[in-house]
Amino acid sequence: MAKKGIDYSKWDHIEISDDEDDTHPNVDTPSLFKWRHEARVERMAQTQKEKDQIMKQKADKQQKLTEIKNKLKEVETASAADELAKLKLEEEKLSKEELEWRKKEEELLQKEKLQPWNVDTICKEGKSKTIINKNSSRKDENLSEDEKWERQQQFTDKNERLMKKFGMLRKYEDSQAFLTENPFLTCEETANYLVIWCVNLEVEEKHDLMLHVSHQTIVMQFILELARSLDMDPKSCVAAFFSRIKMAEQQYMEAFNDELNAFRQRIKARAAARLEDAMRQAEEEEKKERLGPGGLDPVEVFETLPKVLQDCFESKDVSLLQKAIAEMPKEEAAYHMKRCVDSGLWVPNAADQADQQPEEEVYASPNDLD
Repeated sequence: MAKKGIDYSKWDHIEISDDEDDTHPNVDTPSLFKWRHEARVERMAQTQKEKDQIMKQKADKQQKLTEIKNKLKEVETASAADELAKLKLEEEKLSKEELEWRKKEEELLQKEKLQPWNVDTICKEGKSKTIINKNSSRKDENLSEDEKWERQQQFTDKNERLMKKFGMLRKYEDSQAFLTENPFLTCEETANYLVIWCVNLEVEEKHDLMLHVSHQTIVMQFILELARSLDMDPKSCVAAFFSRIKMAEQQYMEAFNDELNAFRQRIKARAAARLEDAMRQAEEEEKKERLGPGGLDPVEVFETLPKVLQDCFESKDVSLLQKAIAEMPKEEAAYHMKRCVDSGLWVPNAADQADQQPEEEVYASPNDLD
């Protein structure tokens, strides 16, 4: 068999506009070449525009299809027959539309493949390296915790209204435009503020609002993470992030949603811990307020008393209490009565106070301690 030669067919159709010499002498050759080149560039721009539109519409269909599938799972769990049938019809419709856009994409790629080469497409850049907008946040790593906190407070005092406005945005387009208009908000201070805000919202039981703000929090954190990975200023990564997120690449969206769900779980856990701490502090304050003269808690002391003494305090019967004490061993009676005095359950020298207050008030009942 003859050795197969090099295929030069791809060079057969090359569109050239600026090195031809078969023009009429009366024609302004440079202008002709310029017009041809401009016309070709316009055609290329139009083709690229069609490609971008097809890719965007395809991504939108994929995103809607994913949303429908998620809703189907929820409805199947809830056993809602009518809603299930409606969603399945919507899923079938979107699946067909997605196939149509896939065909359009294939047609466009085939069209691009058949287009003749020209001076703008005949070669590509082999290797290039450009370093711009180096991340300036490295200098902040040497700050102490107190310095970071002070800077956070200053930034919050100055920009809290704008940070809250960003946290309330819903559309990616609006978020990108807002950060482009206010580039200084693309920073760690904004991310920290949004995290704290989410915790506060969950503590206040504003769950739906927390879910919304948490999405914007992860948007900001993803931009910052992209900047760290590229070692660039976060401000220069805003357009890159939103361009990628709006394309709705499956792998990227899965990573985004996984981080969002994990973040929401952390917020719930942190809010629960804060509420628990607040309740514990309130209980400690309440306990301090009711401590007796000897520093004992009357509630705790009452719960450790023998049943017969508890009944005496419950009924506020002084004679019954005296009888119960007299019938108990001396050491045991002294132990319990001392603890009652130290906790304020029993007021000593009741006889001296008899002229000043009713007899039943010389000791307290646990019911009076609430």
